[in-house]
Amino acid sequence: MNLNATLIGQSIAFMFFVWFCMKYVWPPLTKALSDRQQKIADGLAAADKAEKDLAQANDKVAELLKEARAEAQGIIESANKRANQIVDDAKEQARAEGDRLKAAAAAEIEQDANRAREALRTQVASLAIAGAERILGERLDEAANSKLVDDLAAEL
Repeated sequence: MNLNATLIGQSIAFMFFVWFCMKYVWPPLTKALSDRQQKIADGLAAADKAEKDLAQANDKVAELLKEARAEAQGIIESANKRANQIVDDAKEQARAEGDRLKAAAAAEIEQDANRAREALRTQVASLAIAGAERILGERLDEAANSKLVDDLAAEL
């Protein structure tokens, strides 16, 4: 066998193999590589965009949280004001009720005092008549006695 013919045959086979690979194998491989490269680039871009969106969302959340805290503080302040107002109203109502009860008690005391005065007048008049009967030594009739007691009570 001749070494030169083998070398030429192998060179022709290799050239055919290179041509076949460049024609049918290489384009799908380069397309797959470029597609994969594009996917990676798109994924990195999406990750960067997501990172920026996350930063913006965190800023917005912080702002909303700050607003919510301010609103909650306002609600708490208004609730405290309302509670204080309710307490003040209750105190005022209690004072008014106490004043009303004091006035009613004073009126009742005045009525009791008047009743006691009338009872004392009647008793004083009866005692005066009894003393007068003893002094005079005679008993007055009941009608005159009653009239005398009424007159004395009126004078007192």
